[in-house]
Amino acid sequence: MKSLKKTRRIQVIGLAGACVAAILFILAMLPEESFQFFRSPSEVAEAPPPPNELFRIGGLIVEGSIVSDAGETVRFEVTDGGAVIPVVYTGILPDLFGEGQGMVGQGRYVNGTFEAVEILARHDETYMPKEVIEALKAQGNYVEPNAGAATN
Repeated sequence: MKSLKKTRRIQVIGLAGACVAAILFILAMLPEESFQFFRSPSEVAEAPPPPNELFRIGGLIVEGSIVSDAGETVRFEVTDGGAVIPVVYTGILPDLFGEGQGMVGQGRYVNGTFEAVEILARHDETYMPKEVIEALKAQGNYVEPNAGAATN
């Protein structure tokens, strides 16, 4: 006959294993849209993802590239200094959206154009997502915000 301690230990290990199996099952059942990856414009240009893959792209909005039609559709280009990717978005843009500003868009890359379903807003005029900063630094185009500002 097994001791009570050994029986409890086996029960706890079995329960922990069942919990891990349940979590893995739940993760396996999630739709692919739940797992979004960030890509820089250079990564998209080098290895275009399939049209059905939902991902995020980020970089700086190219100066003079924003074109609006009569409706809510906006076309612009985003760059990390290494490549330029055209973007099309239908919807209302964040207040801080503008040329030369950082942006992160969520969508799909179809026929050479990133079709955004969401343009993510920045917190303020100096905020830029970590992924965008890393992509710009990798290209050698990152400029520290307030780099020229005087300190008191």
